[in-house]
Amino acid sequence: MKASGRNRLVRVAELALETAAGELPADSCPKSPRRFTQPQLLACLVIRAYQKQTYRGVADLLAASDELRGALGLARVPDYSTLQRSADRAVTPDLVDRLLGRLVERVGPAVGDAAMDATGMEPTAASAHYPARSGKARKGYVKLSLVALCGSLLPVGLVVSRGPCNDKREAAELLGRAARKAKPRRLFADEGYDAEWVHQKCRRLGIRSYIPPVVHRRDGTVGGMYRSRMTVLPAGYGKRWHAESFMSGLKRSTGSALASRKANTLDAEASLRVLAYSIRR
Repeated sequence: MKASGRNRLVRVAELALETAAGELPADSCPKSPRRFTQPQLLACLVIRAYQKQTYRGVADLLAASDELRGALGLARVPDYSTLQRSADRAVTPDLVDRLLGRLVERVGPAVGDAAMDATGMEPTAASAHYPARSGKARKGYVKLSLVALCGSLLPVGLVVSRGPCNDKREAAELLGRAARKAKPRRLFADEGYDAEWVHQKCRRLGIRSYIPPVVHRRDGTVGGMYRSRMTVLPAGYGKRWHAESFMSGLKRSTGSALASRKANTLDAEASLRVLAYSIRR
């Protein structure tokens, strides 16, 4: 979502606050101290992801910018520990998936083509090359699976899991989430999603799926009513790269290594990066 001529960070903060206010109540409980609203804290976490900051870093950034605090309606700056607790307790992939739906509503229920893909986010600052050279086994990673609209590249479905694992494991939930927000006419995915049941799931949702089949038979034939039709893919299949373009931009803008350590905060941080990059667009 393009920013206007105003400072881009301020515009991102405003959009994050508006998006969160449409989904979250102001207070987490009746006895909340009411120093900050839940949408304000979530918008601060989006800024943290957008700027690749620590909790202390984003608190310092807010303290230094009157314009940024004004955009968020903050009379005071939340302590870094307040932001950390908010990420730990309130932010989940399910919440972020709903917030992505709010973003789609802002730009209109686009119905067209979509692409599905997955990528990994490292739960450590060490590169994937380090364990290979050191002889240590690579640990699991946080896996982001999403469906993105071709053209706008806005995600309409997000699932966070652990890898390595087969991409098809998240496909059913991912397709269901995408169809609830903006039902695409066509869906493009790579061979990691090749399965007859994936095509069947798409057809039940009213989506035509195009996935190159993996040949397992010695005679080179492909089984399944839908899989057998995938030996010749339409010219528009190149749109599959739109999802990969989103993943590439996400990692370039927000980084590919996560700073959190606990399982739930790893999920929250990875999800917030998707939201921050989507708002930035």
